[in-house]
Amino acid sequence: MTETSRKLTTIFSADVQDYTRLMRNDEEGTLATLKRYRDAMARLIEAHGGRVINTWGDGVFAEFPSVVEALRAAIDVQNELAGYNASSDSDTQMLFRIGLNLGDVIAEGNDIYGDGVNIAARLQACAVAGGIVISNTVYDQVRNKVAVGFDFLGQLEVKNIVGGVPSYAVRIGAPQTDSPPTNPRTVREHVPSAPKTIVETATRGERSYGVLAVIAVGLVVLNILAWHGEFWAAWPVLGLAMVAGLRWARTNTQFDRRLATFAVVGAGIVGINLLSWHGTPWAIWPLLGLAVLAGIRWVRRQRGDV
Repeated sequence: MTETSRKLTTIFSADVQDYTRLMRNDEEGTLATLKRYRDAMARLIEAHGGRVINTWGDGVFAEFPSVVEALRAAIDVQNELAGYNASSDSDTQMLFRIGLNLGDVIAEGNDIYGDGVNIAARLQACAVAGGIVISNTVYDQVRNKVAVGFDFLGQLEVKNIVGGVPSYAVRIGAPQTDSPPTNPRTVREHVPSAPKTIVETATRGERSYGVLAVIAVGLVVLNILAWHGEFWAAWPVLGLAMVAGLRWARTNTQFDRRLATFAVVGAGIVGINLLSWHGTPWAIWPLLGLAVLAGIRWVRRQRGDV
């Protein structure tokens, strides 16, 4: 009987975009290209300390003891395959989608099972052709260690995972455009629960800020039209500014989110102190506390503890 155990590992899941169409157009040529690309992927995976677990259909499934090396392997794979595709016609290019997840899995022999594996496969299914999507558990480990950018995609719905999984697209170059799926089964499986695209997410964020700005202007105008010697609109406008600032701190990908949140809260405290000014700069005390917390956060990040 094969012994089973649990372990924490980084799961690498990849498959080919529009594999059915490629096989329909040129079965032998597609299989030859798939073998060539898989050999390249296996070489790069092993070079980064990973292990290929399985290859089924058009997929490649691997695991890595290092999260950073898993992402580096995925980036090297996409870059090398992009070079292969550059010499091919657009109709015959073979583009892989890659998903990475760090999770606790069940190991049985050479195979691994569990939600961690399912999440990696779901991330891969939601990546653009030639792209990489990672879970928040991977992002937390690599965001300050690999010289690439990340775009927050929102909560990815995964079966048996309450609340979904926050996911990020890795910026490794100009994004490829997904071809519209022609298989109705593909549409049912991937479209309804896929995370919003980067453009859709950014557009929704811009609209929410626009709504807050319109409300703030409306309050100021209302205050002026009903003027009785008091500028009361400053308080709700400050509240709206705080909401916008905290939203930005939560969704930004350029700065540490916790440090950004401290900065927004500190600005809000200063605003409250100024609007309720009675000659005492009491805001310096909570600002000192926030500065201490920010300093601790910064030191821990430099040490790699967070």
